[in-house]
Formats: sequence, structure tokens, C-alpha cells
Amino acid sequence: MAPTLRSRQTAFLKRDVKKLNAKKAAVSKTEDAPVSPHPSEIGLVYPRPDIAFKVLLTARFCSAIWSNITDCDETYNFWEPSHYVLYGKGFQTWEYSPEYALRSYTYLMVNMFPAWLYSQLFQANRMLTFYFSRCLFAFVCAQCEVYFYKAVCREFGVAIGRLTLAFLLFSAGMFISSTAFLPSTFSMYMTLLSMAAWFQRKYELAILTTALSAFLSWPFAGLIGLPIAVDLVLKKGEITRFLRWSAISTTVIVPAMVWLDSQYYGRVVFAPFNIILYNVFTSHGPDLYGTEPWPFYFINCFLNFNFVAIFAMLTPFFLVLSHFVVKSQPRHSACLPFWLSLMPLYLWCFVFFLQPHKEERFLFPVYPLICLCGAVTVDTLQKLWFAVEMRFRIAGARDGGKPVHYLNSTARILIMVIAICSVFGVSRILTLYKGYHAPMDILMELGGLESSGELPKKGNINVCVGKEWYRFPSSFFLPSDRFHLQFLQSEFKGQLPAPYSSGPNATAIIPKNMNSHNMEEPSRYFPLEKCHFIIDAYLGYESALEPHYASNSSAWTVVKSLPFLNAAKSDKFFRAFYIPYLSSKFCEYGTYYLLKSLHL
Repeated sequence: MAPTLRSRQTAFLKRDVKKLNAKKAAVSKTEDAPVSPHPSEIGLVYPRPDIAFKVLLTARFCSAIWSNITDCDETYNFWEPSHYVLYGKGFQTWEYSPEYALRSYTYLMVNMFPAWLYSQLFQANRMLTFYFSRCLFAFVCAQCEVYFYKAVCREFGVAIGRLTLAFLLFSAGMFISSTAFLPSTFSMYMTLLSMAAWFQRKYELAILTTALSAFLSWPFAGLIGLPIAVDLVLKKGEITRFLRWSAISTTVIVPAMVWLDSQYYGRVVFAPFNIILYNVFTSHGPDLYGTEPWPFYFINCFLNFNFVAIFAMLTPFFLVLSHFVVKSQPRHSACLPFWLSLMPLYLWCFVFFLQPHKEERFLFPVYPLICLCGAVTVDTLQKLWFAVEMRFRIAGARDGGKPVHYLNSTARILIMVIAICSVFGVSRILTLYKGYHAPMDILMELGGLESSGELPKKGNINVCVGKEWYRFPSSFFLPSDRFHLQFLQSEFKGQLPAPYSSGPNATAIIPKNMNSHNMEEPSRYFPLEKCHFIIDAYLGYESALEPHYASNSSAWTVVKSLPFLNAAKSDKFFRAFYIPYLSSKFCEYGTYYLLKSLHL
């Protein structure tokens, strides 16, 4: 008789336990990573790492293809300079001016080198190169996540590990952040690696990945490594080991980074120092770009993680409650204490929640830790519920004379939590795609017009944006070099980016009319009458500087239009979460346009 699926899964689990126990016996107690499956958990069904990788990769590829660019910082500070590095044309923000040098070209090169190889080998068009890069980000993220998942299973147990995997898989936050081209996303990858290495007591790798996160992407991400330092230096007393590997990591990363950035900027530059100097020690700093009230991150976390975020915020409370209520065996002596292993999330929140300038992307580095802490809370709730059942003998404490394990008794809680959180997560993803994906879809139409021969074969084509400048997905969506993005004057009174200078060494030239105070630069504006195309949205209101261009049928013709969610006129709940049939009744949509001039 062929073995059943359950017997095969049990056999796999037993084999994994034997391997882990063998490895445990081979290393010293101080360096031993706890074996995840407790003997009482034998027989639990949980995804093997190869299965986990496949489902995570599928989810991340979906993000690569269908996720929006949610932040203009991603477009103008990363995709545009990368487009310049690859094709010699793109937009430059003041942060890339050699006068300020806040951003690192090394970070761009690390991310774009595979894209350069791809474009050279296959002569791919720019949009394909864009999506190739995103798919590569997806692959890297899935690899980091499965490594994290395996480490969580070892440190916290299979029950928490599989919950963490479910929350990673279906959360809108991970869908948004996993394939974004942002330093905070790279820091999220490094968080996955550094935490996983720490949970397995691979301190060298934990220090190296923390250093990569701090130097190469975002210096403030070094905060996540502070508990690792506390563990190694204060708890273990291995300060020499910590200093040695900190020095090795710095020596490996910093000189190469300084050399490459200095080549681009034309002077000696250490970008992480400059960004700290600007954000911490200048009088204006990032607050110029807007401040948000204190509930901003709480609302944002609920939108991106729904009830998982609430569970994560309550983890310390439920762990303390469980300590006094649940009579259970103490954790393995080799395990890290909860207060230390979960500290990175709360340390990050304490620092960033207090800052006036708040951005969704600032929480990206701790998104995996929200999933982990949420899983710890759900597992603790299961133990608390089981303790109540045992105390009051609800539903019986024994089954056929055999002790009942808390996971078996509370499986309904596990299933209910995963189902509800997954439905909310997918609902959020759907509303983001259906409501806000139009800018990327609209620009794809330009490639069709170019290949169909409907446009003049020679001469420049000016694609203009007014109030929709911040939703432009990047020059990768423009079919060729003869297409030029131009800015129309709108109600926006801040500083717009400018094209890189033409000619060699453009990255080393200090651009004119650029400032660090977000002051309006009128030199950016382009005459309306010279626009061949306009990308615009109509949401039911207009002004002298932001007219309804599509209504002027004598000057413009509609090439393509798509619905676009009008958040201001839609119900707050139904605009946040898509519910079939109901969302269309409670949400109002405007129109996103690609308009073509009738006179050019």
C-alpha cells in the first residue's frame, strides 16, 4: 500500500528532527542553535523549506508584475538615476547633486548590474528590463524569507514558524515592499538575513548583513543590529569577536563604496555620513517634505498587515500574561529570551514613531518582524485559551486517555486567524491594484503607438505631466530616447527633479537651479503647446493650473482612459479593502488619461 500524504509528511519531519539533533550534538552549547520541533510537535504539518520557497516566490513574482510604485521617491531617486546609468538619460534629484551627495551610486550599481547584463545579452526594451529587475528583487526576497522561515522554526518552533510564513505570504505590506526599488527594501532583505543568522547563532553573518544594510542602503537600519550586539557583547562577553567582525565588515564594504561613489561624484564621498548629517544635524531636515500625526503608522500598519499588526503590538503584554497563567516547560536554555529576540521591532517603532516626518517605506525593514511578533502572539493566545480550557475543563482535557496538545486543541483558532488575516491581506492588495495601477497601464500604451507607426518617425516626442508628476513610474516606460518627460506647472510648489546634464561626467557636474530646501524651481516647467502627449487624471475638480485637459476636445484626443480610485470621495473602509460588488457601490472612480495633441 502506498504511503499517505500525512505519513510522508511525518517521515520528512522525523528525518529533519534527526538531522537537527545530530547537528546540535556536533557543536558547542554556546553556539548551539535550538532545535525547532519539540518532541510533542512531531506529526505537525508544516511546509518544508523547498515548498515554502515555491509559494513565496510565486507571491513575490505576483508583486513584481502587479504591484504599483507607491512612492515618487522610488521613481526619481532610484529608477531614474538607474535609467541614466544604463542608458545615459534620466532625472536627477538634488540628493544626487555632487554638492550634497546624499545617495550612493554603489547601491544603484549593485541592483542594476544584473539588469545591465540582461539588456546587453538580450537587447531587451526598457520596460522588459524594468520588470526583469523587479523579478530579480522577487527572487532575492523569497530566498531571504525562506532562510528566515527556517531560522524561526529552529528558534521559536514549528508552530510559530508556519504562522510567520502565512503572514509573510499574504500580507499587503510584504507584497508592496518585497519588489520595491528602495534602500528600505534592501534593508528589509538584510533584516531577514541578519535575524535568521542571529537565531542560528551565526554571529559573523549577522554582523556582515547588518553592516551591508547600514552602509549600502540606509544607515539608520543599523539600529536593528543593536540587540545582536547586546547578545554578543553583554550576554556572551565576546567583545573581541564583535569588534573583529565589525572591523572586517567595514573594511570589506566601505572602501569599495567610497571609491565607486567618488568616481561618480568627482570628489571623495561617503554617502551614509552625508545622509545622517542632513537628517539629524541640519535645521530643516526631512520635515520639509511633510509631517504626519502620531496615528499615521498605526493606520498604515493595519492597512498593510491588518490584525497581524495588532497582534504584533500586543506581543509583550501577552507574553507577560502567559508567563503567569500558562504552566508550561521553560524554553530551551539555548534559546534567546523573548525580550531580546523580539526587541528589534519595538526599538525601531520607538524611534520612528516619534519622528514628525513619517513615510510608509520607513517601516519596510521591520515588516518581517511584524509577521514574527504577530505569530508569537497568536501562538501565545492558543496557549492561553488551552490553559483556560484545562482549568475549567471546557471540551475536556483528555481524549481517550491521551494528553491533548495545545496545538491540536486550538487548531480552530489557528485556522480562523490565518483565514481572516489572509482575506484582509488579499483584499488590500486587490484594492491597490484595481484602484491605483492605471499610471503604469497607461504608459504601456506609448510603446504600442511607437511600434504601430502612428507617430512621426523622426523628432522628439514630449510626454507631459502636471499634477500627476509623482505617479510617473519612470523613464523605463518610455519607448525610446526620443521620448522626453516634461513637467507642466501645477498647484505643487515644491522642487521637481531635473534631467541629468548631457555629455560625459554628468554625475560629477553640480546642476544649476537646485536646492536642498524643497523650494520651487520655475525652470522645470515646460510650455503646454509643445506637448505631444499629456498624462492626467480627472477626479471631479480642476483649477487654473490643473485644468481638465480631456474636456478640451479641440486640442486633445483621448488615446486611452482607465478608472482611477477617487479616495477623497470614497468610503474609508471600502477604498481600503476591496470587497466584490460592495466596493463599486461605496467607492467613486475618476479617470486616468493618456491624451494626444491634435496640433503636433
